[in-house]
Amino acid sequence: MREDCIDFAKYSSLKIGGVTPVVVLEKGDEKSFSAMQAYRCVGHAYNLLVSPNAKNLTMLGREFDYICESEGWIEVGAMTPSGKIFAFFRKHNLRGLEFLQALPGSAGGLLKMNAGMKSYEMKDVVLSACVNGVWEEELGLAYRSSNISGIISAMRFKKQVGFREEVLQACKMMRKTHPKLPSCGSCFKNPSGDYAGRLLELAGLKGFMKNGVGFSEQHANFLVHTGGASFEDALWVIEYAQKKVQDHFGILLEPEVWIIG
Repeated sequence: MREDCIDFAKYSSLKIGGVTPVVVLEKGDEKSFSAMQAYRCVGHAYNLLVSPNAKNLTMLGREFDYICESEGWIEVGAMTPSGKIFAFFRKHNLRGLEFLQALPGSAGGLLKMNAGMKSYEMKDVVLSACVNGVWEEELGLAYRSSNISGIISAMRFKKQVGFREEVLQACKMMRKTHPKLPSCGSCFKNPSGDYAGRLLELAGLKGFMKNGVGFSEQHANFLVHTGGASFEDALWVIEYAQKKVQDHFGILLEPEVWIIG
């Protein structure tokens, strides 16, 4: 392993943060993963809001960006970008991950939060994951969450023939409402029986901005950054939105964005 410094104002999808030390884990370090429970893995820093004062951050090196094929499964390294996985599945006529065309991120982060679009989720396709160097099948995947507490280095997906073009097109249509500005994606999880975007819009937060960070005019649940905002600005906006929605509807929205303070 080695230490590097990452400028999250350039590296993260939201383009907010500062230059922060990060421990980079490389192939051969897997035996030490279990001793790093206090560390938080940042992956490609999609859907993350990272404080300039954050400590104990780690990420996987380039060796964990790979795809290999077996007779019954596809193994993917945790740092493999979603677009690379999507392209592999489409090229080889495999089904189950069509929605990744519209979801940026690293494989490890997408699995950790059980990413998906509408009814399509990672849990429907994943067989197992290598966590702290040990392959596990019980991952506790649920709506935008999991029971994975260690460092994911790889995962294996079901090998199912039959790429679904109709699913890809449906996800592309949903993607049309997503803003093009720097963003962390969906800011809040949908509460049971409702949509966070609907509640935020009814609370008057669609298009709301503070110091260059706020909620998109295109999609009320997308936290976007037009430039110049700080970690504290973004955190204030998130907490303000939670209070507004709770005051209006009695619902406390749970952040989908991972806040690393």
